[in-house]
Amino acid sequence: MNSDDLEIRRADDSDATATADVWLRSFTAALPTVRRAHDDDAVRSWFTHVVVPQYETWVAVAGEAGVVGLLVLDDGDLEQLYLDPSWRGRGLGDRFMELAKRQRPEGLQLWTFQVNAPAQRFYERHGFVAEERTDGLRNEEREPDIRYAWRP
Repeated sequence: MNSDDLEIRRADDSDATATADVWLRSFTAALPTVRRAHDDDAVRSWFTHVVVPQYETWVAVAGEAGVVGLLVLDDGDLEQLYLDPSWRGRGLGDRFMELAKRQRPEGLQLWTFQVNAPAQRFYERHGFVAEERTDGLRNEEREPDIRYAWRP
């Protein structure tokens, strides 16, 4: 199945666990050196009780594969953009980025870890500019990070 065969839609409560599982698989694959601040059950609870009900959460659903990607927006912040590892490099991230920019035409900002060079290249390709670098003391992972902004 390619990215043209998927549905991107707002998440509902029934998507929370599958969305958390995509986040967990993606984080593990993309950030193997970053210490996770919460265990799997805590991440699933966070998606169930906080992320899906309280934030603008979008999912990509690929037939029987189920949820294969997620985008979470909060005001002008792109809070989360994670893809199932098997869906990286297939255009899904580009589709989520187009959606995020349509939803927030006034601009967006986000944080990514400094060790995540592929994410930095992705965001820069989509017009984001690095505006701040930190030592990581303000995030739960204690991992140096970068704040990016897109201003149309």
